[in-house]
Amino acid sequence: MAQRILVTGASGFVGRHLLRALAARGYEAIACGRRAGALEGAQFLEIDDIATADWSALLAGVDAVVHAAGIAHTRGVAPADYDRINAEATLRLAAEAVGRIGRLVFLSSIRAISGPVSETPLDEHSLAMPTEAYGRSKLKAERGLALLDLPTISLRPVAVYGEGVKGNLARIERLADTPLPLPLASLRAARSFLCIDNLVSAILFALEQDGKGAKAFVVADPQPSNVAELVLGLREGLGRNARLFACPPALLGAAASLGGQGESWRTMAGSMIAMPGCLVDAGWRPPVATSREGAQRWGRAARTARAHP
Repeated sequence: MAQRILVTGASGFVGRHLLRALAARGYEAIACGRRAGALEGAQFLEIDDIATADWSALLAGVDAVVHAAGIAHTRGVAPADYDRINAEATLRLAAEAVGRIGRLVFLSSIRAISGPVSETPLDEHSLAMPTEAYGRSKLKAERGLALLDLPTISLRPVAVYGEGVKGNLARIERLADTPLPLPLASLRAARSFLCIDNLVSAILFALEQDGKGAKAFVVADPQPSNVAELVLGLREGLGRNARLFACPPALLGAAASLGGQGESWRTMAGSMIAMPGCLVDAGWRPPVATSREGAQRWGRAARTARAHP
């Protein structure tokens, strides 16, 4: 009999990609969230609020849980709300799952151990120093999970890109999908990104692990990249000419600030290298080797989605 996997946040960017992969791998997926939409390969159970959901009922007959629901890093969210959803709701779900499931995979964030930029490479041995309420809520959840008698793997992804992404990277996709030349060639600060295919692969890998206790892994594409390389790969996948030219970063930063995107600019223009070596040493084999290759996939998928809406 196929394993039954409960996926929270299933209608989100990561959840939709994960459901397709679970179905292809032969799992029986139970998706829960606020709206079903056009979810593929899963039975859908609607819940109004993960902070008040009846997890006891939702966990019936479930073998493992992938907890991807939560409040993403965004502006205008009160610290108390991050805590309530990302930490307290996660721990309430986990407490209900003790003794009932074989494994919980928690989608945490690199922000649990770092701010948006880092002068030193990040890995599992890095001192946890979140700089914002979002990251602190993820770290609080990780630490609470470690106190429970429940096999848990927390994954700490860096910025995830791919077809259907939201936020800063969606804006980069829109920029890349234009015939106009772009002043982004100077954005060469080393930065780790994560292809959605690699993240889904890491989640599947975590589901298949044995053992007890709680572990946390950094997840990133194997090699660091930069914004310019990501845009070049996107344009290749979209069928656009490269057409990048250099512009002083300070000038670009000033323009971004005038457009209300100063924080997003500082995040993308700064350096942050995350090393997934521990996950690789544990046996994870990412299907996408470089962020440029992943961006090419992203561009091709976006072009196909537009051609066949």
